[in-house]
Formats: sequence, structure tokens, C-alpha cells
Amino acid sequence: MLWTGNLKSLLPQALRRIIRCNRLSISNTSGMAEGYKQANVVILHKSLADDFERFCHANKGPLPLLYRSQPGDWKCPSLSSDSDIRTDCLQYRLYEHGTFTRSLKSLKEYAEQLKDMVTFYLGCSFSFEKAQKNAGIKSIPVRNVEQKCNVSMYKTSVPCYSVSTFCCNLVVTMRPIPANKLEAAVLATSELEESHGAPVHIGNPGLLGIQDLSKPDYGDPVHLHPGDIPVFWACGVTGIEAIINCRSPLAFTHSPGCMFITDLKNNEAAVGSSREVPQVHCISQDPLHYSIVSAEAAQKINTLESLIGIDPVLITTGFPTHFTYEPPEENDGPPGAFAIAAMLQALEKDVAIVTDQRAMSLNRKIMAEAVQLGILKRPIPLLSYQKESTDSALMFLCENGNCGRPRFDHLIAIERAGMAADGNYYNARKVNIKHLVDPIDDLFLAAKTIPGVATTGVGDGGNELGMGKVKDAVKKYIKNGDVIACDVEADFTIVAGVSNWGGYAIACALYILSTCEIHDRYLRKAVGFPQLSKKMVWLSALPSVTKEEKFLKALVQHGVRSGKTASLEMEVDGLPFYNTHSLMIEKLLQEVQQ
Repeated sequence: MLWTGNLKSLLPQALRRIIRCNRLSISNTSGMAEGYKQANVVILHKSLADDFERFCHANKGPLPLLYRSQPGDWKCPSLSSDSDIRTDCLQYRLYEHGTFTRSLKSLKEYAEQLKDMVTFYLGCSFSFEKAQKNAGIKSIPVRNVEQKCNVSMYKTSVPCYSVSTFCCNLVVTMRPIPANKLEAAVLATSELEESHGAPVHIGNPGLLGIQDLSKPDYGDPVHLHPGDIPVFWACGVTGIEAIINCRSPLAFTHSPGCMFITDLKNNEAAVGSSREVPQVHCISQDPLHYSIVSAEAAQKINTLESLIGIDPVLITTGFPTHFTYEPPEENDGPPGAFAIAAMLQALEKDVAIVTDQRAMSLNRKIMAEAVQLGILKRPIPLLSYQKESTDSALMFLCENGNCGRPRFDHLIAIERAGMAADGNYYNARKVNIKHLVDPIDDLFLAAKTIPGVATTGVGDGGNELGMGKVKDAVKKYIKNGDVIACDVEADFTIVAGVSNWGGYAIACALYILSTCEIHDRYLRKAVGFPQLSKKMVWLSALPSVTKEEKFLKALVQHGVRSGKTASLEMEVDGLPFYNTHSLMIEKLLQEVQQ
């Protein structure tokens, strides 16, 4: 007789007895024994056990190790009182030399081989389902349980940290979460580290290398309701992929979704926990992409934004505003741009600078000064852009103009002359300087057609590239705004009292994000090891009063002038470096190091 009662309310011991007797007609254990931990199972020859344990420790997100048995021991006393791993999973898989050969209801026929094998019990996301359902007034639906099917599991393009013969890509589960409950889902799972913890990706599955949600690699398709967002957690089936790639002569695993049910209750995080609280932020609409960061880091970044918004006088624009001088450039812009480049370089990102062909020689000299002063560790590529055909921008941004193969994932304009509605480029005094400016705006316009490429504009007067997003305010509040306002929008617009301050703040924000443990885990998809050991390298890349003072002196020596006054003095936009710009740098660094 098959069991047809309420499986949610049965205690683990009773469920294991029913499973042991093969009296269940269900295909997975999702929703069973609510509030108790479930476990993935991997059984390997003892000669591979130490390496596999190191592989688990190196990839704690997908493979949180709950228990490792001794060779030939089919019990796990710290997880359950009366279990037998040979019989207590709904279904098992047999792998021979990395190939799945058959499914099994019991492993008893392999009793002799099991004497030399070690069992690993790994945390499972089924364990946090009750935590989601009990997430206060924002109770989160568990769609696969509602739809009476197994959870969807997908292979990704994200490599795990390899150990010896164990190497594979991350496997994730997908759960549809209503958009207004994303933060509740993250909060409900973030501290349940033995059940994979917080999500590793929220949004477009293509960013994980998943092409079609309707075709999971394991489990069943789970349908999204209107307003649902696909949310992905690291999955213990990653262990199965490691077994396949290891090609060991004999190995057993649970069948995906058919977990081992333990006697341990989930340790749900208490409200007001002393640990950092995660926040969810949408960072892109096309493709849809969210990120996770600690509330503390988010608050620091908000403070940086408030600091740079201080505008003590009416600030004029930068770029080649001094058209009667050679060079015509002003000194607001390059320091901020190099501050961003320095931090990206420290973060081991590929960085390039694109500038006007006319200004290439000057920028090479500025680059050399930045390296000599220790602002940059090494020179970065200096590019120019010319419009030769209608597809020039796409050819510049993408390999062979193919939108599916972009060369860059983010474009940043800081104090860059922006095209006005009439197609011209104006300084703050309404003088048309189009003859001095290459059409780099085309790159920002083309980026809108390339999925995954985002743009940021930093400015202080409204006529800078990217300020199109705030052009109505520029026309209303800025002198000559109806003529000079930039018409080209960026995805993200940063308005600062002085554009250099915006560059300094971006560098500081990158440091804050990179040293946030919650954000670090999300970026590396909970595989490998934290990157926080590089904190001192990142700290040394931040702008400082000493570095910026020396850099400004170098710019003055090259004839690069203050924006408002055209003065070759230690000032930017008419504001003295000492006690104005220097004080702003100190305030930004103080916020970073709190």
C-alpha cells in the first residue's frame, strides 16, 4: 500500500521509514518535512574523499558540507538517529567512469563495494522552503510546490574552483519570485548557509549561460507567474557534475530532487541579527539584472553621492571649453577619469580610454604622468573614434559589429562634451565647440542597442555627455540650459558639484562594493574563495590628496586650465585645490574607511 497522507507534517524519522519501504509514489522531496534540513548525497571511493572534501570547502555555496562518513559507514549520527544511506533516499543514480548508467531504489546490492566508499551529505535548498513561506507579511510563494513538480536545475557557464580531478561548472536551482518580494526572499535565505544561503543571481538567465528556462538540465520546468523574476540559488547537484567530470570507476548520488531528510531543524536567522543585512538593487533592465549588497555598503555609497552633490558656486562646464587656448581642455575631468581607471585596474578589469583624435598627444602625456605619479600601475590603451559609416559605432564597440560579442560592458563619460538637441556641442557660454569634439556620443547611442552594455554619465553643468536624462532640469535651472543641455542620455547619471568629485566617488564606491562580503559572494556566485585578501591593493588605488595634488600640478604644467577662469593655477572650476578639492577628497576617504 502506497502512502498518501500529509508529507509536510510528518517527522523525518517517519518519512525515512516510509521511503525505506518504497511506499511513496512521489518523485521528489520538495515540501516534505517542512523546517528540517535535506541533503544532497555523493558516495565516492575513499581514495577520492580528501580531494572531494577540499572541493566542497572551495565551493561552499553549492556544496555546503554537512557530514562526511567513514569508509563503509552508512549512518550519519550527527544528522539523524536511525538512518541508512543505502535505502533512505527516494532514488539514487549510479555513475561508472563518469557516465550515468541507471537509477536505483536501493544500494544494498552494492554492499561489498560500499565498504571502501565514503558518503558526503551536502546542504540542499529544499531546506529553506519553509523559511520563504514564513517570511512575515511578505510570505513568498514556492512555485514548484504549488505546481506539484520538482524544482528546475540548470548547468551554468560559471566555473567552480577546481581541486585535483574535481572540476565542473556551477549548477543552480531557479525559483520564480514576485518582484515585490525579492528582498524578502534574499533576507529569508541569506543566513541559511548550510542550505546554500542567499541567491547567486537574480534576473536574466542568459547572464549565467542558461538559454531556455523551459528546458532544465535536471528537475522539471517551473512556470513563472506574471510579475515573477527568475531567482537562482547555488545547487548541490553541482556535486553530480563534479562526479561526471572526475570519471571515477564507481560513484553513487541521490537522484536530483530525491534528497536525504535529516533530523536537523533549520537555523532561521532571527530578526535584528548582528550580521550584515542584504539589500537588492536593480542595476539593469535590458538585460534584467539585480545585484545584492549589504545595507551598510549601500548607505556609504548614498553618503558619497550626497557629498559630491555639494555645489558651492555656479560651476561651468569642462572639456575643450577654452577654444582660444592650446590645448583647449580644462582640468576638470582627467583626474576623475584616472581615479576610476586606477580602481578598475586594481580590480583587474580591462580598461581603455577613448578621446578626441586631436587630443591624443596630450592624453599620452597625461597617461605617462599618471603612471609616474603612481596613480596608474601601468598605462592603459588610449583609443580614438571617428564616424566613417552608419555602423562605425557598432564596429567599435563589438567584434565585427556583432551585438552578441561586445568588447566593453560599461561606458563612462566624465566631463565629456555632450551633443545638444540641435546636433552641436556647446560650452557654458553658448559657444559652439563642435569643431573640437569627435562624435563619441555615437558610442553611447549605439550602446543602447547592445544587450549587457551599460552607460554612465558624470557631469556638473548639464552639457556633458550622458546628462540627457536630466535635460529638463538643466533647461529650467542652468543658465543657457535651453541651448546647451546635452540631449544624449546615459543609463546612470551622476550630477556632482565638480565632475572630478563624481570620479573620486565612483572609485570609492567600487572599493566599498569590492570589500562588501555580501556583494563579493554574489559576484563570484558563491564559488571559489573571497577576494577580500586584495583589500590593501584596492585601498592603495584610491585617490588621495597627495596624488591628486601632484596630478593637478602636472596638468597645469601641460597647459590644462581651470574651467571657469582659464587660470593655470592650483584650482579646478575656479575653486582652489587646497581646502576645497582636498577637503572633498578627505571626506570621501573618511566615509570609505569608516
